[in-house]
Amino acid sequence: MAEKALKNRGSSATADVAGYRVPYRVFTDPDYYRREQENIFQGETWSFVALEAEVPEPGDFKSTFIGETPVIVTRGSDGKVHVVVNRCAHRGALVCREMRGNRPSLECVYHQWAYDLEGNLIGVPFRRGLKGQGGMPGDFDMKEHGLRKLRVDSVGGLVFASFSETVEPLRDFLGPIVIEHIERIMCKPIKVLGDQRQHVHGNWKLYAENTRDPYHASLLHLFHNTFGLYRSTQTGKSVMDANKRHSLLYSIAASNDDAADKQAYGDSRTFDTEFKLQDMSLLKGRQEFDDGVTLVILAVFPNLVLQQIQNTLAVRQTVTKGTDGFELVWTHFGYADDDVEMQAIRQKQANLIGPAGLVSMEDGEAVEIVQRAVIGEHDAASYIAMGGDRPDDADHLVTEGAIIGFWHNYEKLVGFGIAP
Repeated sequence: MAEKALKNRGSSATADVAGYRVPYRVFTDPDYYRREQENIFQGETWSFVALEAEVPEPGDFKSTFIGETPVIVTRGSDGKVHVVVNRCAHRGALVCREMRGNRPSLECVYHQWAYDLEGNLIGVPFRRGLKGQGGMPGDFDMKEHGLRKLRVDSVGGLVFASFSETVEPLRDFLGPIVIEHIERIMCKPIKVLGDQRQHVHGNWKLYAENTRDPYHASLLHLFHNTFGLYRSTQTGKSVMDANKRHSLLYSIAASNDDAADKQAYGDSRTFDTEFKLQDMSLLKGRQEFDDGVTLVILAVFPNLVLQQIQNTLAVRQTVTKGTDGFELVWTHFGYADDDVEMQAIRQKQANLIGPAGLVSMEDGEAVEIVQRAVIGEHDAASYIAMGGDRPDDADHLVTEGAIIGFWHNYEKLVGFGIAP
């Protein structure tokens, strides 16, 4: 079988002389999904869970997920951010059922076991019984029955958590390129503007490919190309960290050359269209960064995208929901010192992204049409070759190298050779 051949050829065997191949089974087989939860989301990685600005005050909390595991992000009375598994130590019920809020402690509704904001057990009803009957065993130790606490660290106000006690420090996991560009965007205090949530009927790894893929952006997205926000002819780069697990895509819209672009795109359906905006103010913004960069897609393994598209700033968090579904959570933000005009710009340009965004709406559909097409495939594989068959950086935007980098890391953690 082709799957077996891929396995036998080892880590470099998924690349042939013409391209890099990924077996479609990784998008549909439950065995891969199970190993992803164990080896990626609960393994030697750091997952994004929140912006510090989402829990600014003591008592603030946010419920979210790492992979499929529910977790709670809290701001403790000590002023620190904590992350605990959202599962009662008693009988396994969700402790927190609200999306966010503020409270002095966490209480499970099932039997009212209570925990402080660091996850320590502080209350068990009838622990000593009633009228001399019942109660917990005499050697029951409250300290041994708290919520599971995860390692927590942050960079630039982005909070990450890990199940592993042995994973490398967060800044080492991210690497200098990622840290530099997190700090570029998170350069001053931010204000959270709101969330959008999208359920996509496809495998989460298809979206991981999508966000590392500058090749598709001006071909799939009519709005990008028609109005010049992004074109593959622009000045830009696709680069990765030293381990090839994270990727940075950026471009500069000021480098557009309509005549040359017309020649490059020819009769592409996404260039020189007749589409017009009734309100062109949507595209009027401000240059915020001295480098002139107008689009940044920073994809951080395994579950985060930090983006700047014009004046829209947001994080995107991927939450796995089985082999054929994931939730995409978009959290929009601006800067705390934004003036009234910039607030209006960000609000209007928010229409570019999200489930129905003028730029981003096609991405969910692209994921879903791949998912529908590969169901039941045990032997076939994708063919990834634009720009070469290696995870190389590129000083242009016609490359799939960062996708290959993602798969190299996936293969190290999960492998492609699970027996059928």
